[in-house]
Amino acid sequence: MTDQRVTPERSTHHNHPLRAHRPTGRARPDGGARRMRRERIPGRADRKAVRTAGLLVVVLTAGAYLPSPLYPDYQRLFGYDDLVMTLLFATFALVSGPALLLCGPAADAVGHRPVLRLSVLLAAAGSCCFALAHSPAWLFAGRVGQALALGAATGAAQALITWHRSPAARIGGPLLASLAFAAGTAVGPAASGLLARYVPAPLTTPYLLHLLLLAWVWHRLHRTVPEPAATRRAQRRWKPVRPHIPRSMRTLFAVAGLNGFLAWAVVGVYLALLPTLLGRARHTDDPALTGAVLGSVLLWSLLAQLVWSRCAPHTAQRSGAAALTGSLLLLAATGATSLLATLGSALLAGVGHGLASGGAARAVDARTPAGQRAGIGAALYLLFYLGSGTPAVAVGLLTTWMPLTTAMTRLSWAGAALGAVALLATCCLAGSARRRGGRRPTSMPPGDLPGPLPSGAPA
Repeated sequence: MTDQRVTPERSTHHNHPLRAHRPTGRARPDGGARRMRRERIPGRADRKAVRTAGLLVVVLTAGAYLPSPLYPDYQRLFGYDDLVMTLLFATFALVSGPALLLCGPAADAVGHRPVLRLSVLLAAAGSCCFALAHSPAWLFAGRVGQALALGAATGAAQALITWHRSPAARIGGPLLASLAFAAGTAVGPAASGLLARYVPAPLTTPYLLHLLLLAWVWHRLHRTVPEPAATRRAQRRWKPVRPHIPRSMRTLFAVAGLNGFLAWAVVGVYLALLPTLLGRARHTDDPALTGAVLGSVLLWSLLAQLVWSRCAPHTAQRSGAAALTGSLLLLAATGATSLLATLGSALLAGVGHGLASGGAARAVDARTPAGQRAGIGAALYLLFYLGSGTPAVAVGLLTTWMPLTTAMTRLSWAGAALGAVALLATCCLAGSARRRGGRRPTSMPPGDLPGPLPSGAPA
């Protein structure tokens, strides 16, 4: 009888669901540690996926801007004029726009990993074209590959970063994505300028290094970014669609797009034309100096976004538009003939770029529905890329009947006028949002509010 009573009791005690929570027994710490490790695996995988997506954006953006300090060398080597030089830079914006519209919704439909893998292959093809270039046609082919790569990755990478990033994180998803783009844009010209100055084969070595980085990113994609879910695999009937902007956020999207367009237009002026202007003003060609100046523009952008990360989006956009306008006014007044004034203008441009583009991305993301992040993010970055390429096209057309310095000065005055419009539109939108917010009752549904501030932003 005793054995019969004890045996069921032990069996019941062994299978009891609360047994795992008892402090006695040696099996508890090991089992608990194993369970804790199993619980942490998804979190670690998510963090690794975010880091991989950010690294991919940095590497792709750096590759897209590697040729910037090398354009004067290509111009001397192949003997093309200023129009061809500006069109080379503008090709990136003209091609990346359609790629953004095609691949932004594709990431929402088929998953992030296939789109990001495609972008790595396209970037590798672009770098190979630059490394093997022996005519301007190879340069154009390389720009097309780089544009397709970054256009394909933008929506997917931004959505992946925002989706996995915790809302309570100090650096939110939109800010992290914006920092990754700015970091790549800064590293690309700075690295290629230094390599061109101090390393043999300056027109080949930067692209070989970029291919190695792409291989590393491909390996990380395989290990950290999960495959699409089974339900999503069954729904791979994707077709190109126009990203839909909800009616409630169209005004906010338009103002944010205007500020982002202005920010990248100013940076586009520097990246496309400043190497040639500095070379002609100083009567010398120093790719290391050119790369340092170009890199400093985006370095100040990074610092501005980090320092003012807790600033409200409309405040950041307003301050950024003012700094960008001041930069263009200084550049127009000097015509890029003074190195000191050009560096001061670059400082203002970098700070303004960080505040305007970062604030625009955070403002749009705060109102974006969860299932449309890749598509709406791609639409916003389409305006950014158009901004980076439009000044190069405009100056290239103007140089057909006026000197490059004169064309640069006139474009700077036009950009300053656009900056004033962006500043006025941002102030009007912020004032209208405050007035609407003051009249709304406290029982109004959250979806009808003028827009929440991102995490960490002051009220």
